[in-house]
Amino acid sequence: MRAVILQIGVSLDGYVAGPDGDNGDWGLPPEDEAVTAWKLDSLRRVGTHIMGRDTYAEMAAYWPSSTSAYAASMNGVPKVVFSRTLPSADWANSRIARGDLAEEIDTLRNESGGDIMAHGGARFVQALSRQHLIDEYRLVIRPVALGSGKPLFKELTTPLPLALMSATTYPDGSAIHVYRPRTL
Repeated sequence: MRAVILQIGVSLDGYVAGPDGDNGDWGLPPEDEAVTAWKLDSLRRVGTHIMGRDTYAEMAAYWPSSTSAYAASMNGVPKVVFSRTLPSADWANSRIARGDLAEEIDTLRNESGGDIMAHGGARFVQALSRQHLIDEYRLVIRPVALGSGKPLFKELTTPLPLALMSATTYPDGSAIHVYRPRTL
C-alpha cells in the first residue's frame, strides 16, 4: 500500500501561505543547495502527485514551461487534482478525482507505484489532515514568521499526535522535520 506524503514549505509560525495566498519566497534568499537536493531526492520516489484545484491551476500554468530542477518530476509523474468543479485537467498525465476524499485516497493507495505526494493548497491539505489521510508530514520550515495567513492545520476535530522521525537544519536557516502520525 502506497503512503500519502505531505511535503510542504511552512513558516516558523505554521503558515503555508500568506494572507493573500502568496507562498513565494517570503522575502528570503534562495533555498540552500542541500535543501534542493533533499527535495529532489524525495521527488524521485513519487509515483503520483495530488493537489487541490487552485494549486493544480497554478502548477499547470508554471511547470510545463519551467526549466527548474524540479520540472521533470513535476511534469513526468501522474497527477490527480481533487475537484468537483474543474471542467478538465489538461496538464500532461493529469486526471480529476471528483468523489469522496477518503475513498479516492484509498483507491490511490491501492494502485501500484511510488509514494503519493500531496502538495496543497491549504484547504486541501487541511482536509487531508482532518481525515487523518496523511502518513508522513515532511515540513520544510523556512526561517520567517508571517504573523497571519493560511495555516497548515485548521479545524482539526481531534488532536493529531505526531512522532518526529528526523530533523535536519541547513545553513540558510531552514529546517526539515519529518513526522508520522502516532497512534495512541
